[in-house]
Amino acid sequence: MKYYFLKLIPPRTDFMATMSAQERDLMRAHQVYWHGFLEKGWAIAYGPVAHFAGGFGAGFWALPDDQPPEALTAQDPVMKADVGFRYEISPMPALVVGQLATK
Repeated sequence: MKYYFLKLIPPRTDFMATMSAQERDLMRAHQVYWHGFLEKGWAIAYGPVAHFAGGFGAGFWALPDDQPPEALTAQDPVMKADVGFRYEISPMPALVVGQLATK
């Protein structure tokens, strides 16, 4: 396995607060797309980050050695829509995973 941090940068810094109905639909398609990889066990954790300088998507991934993350991000509906999203992909030498606290 190889590990990656994927950062999805939206087309504008206020995207999370100002997305249109069409953009909301696109984000739903994005969520459905990535959920399939959660079920495969490749997605360790992902979700939106409400950063003060502008929100973004963050994901931690464990991919088979022969699966380049660029192939996955290229098929993301937000990338295929070509509306200004971009990914930053960072390899991680290791990924430490704990248990989610339930209390």
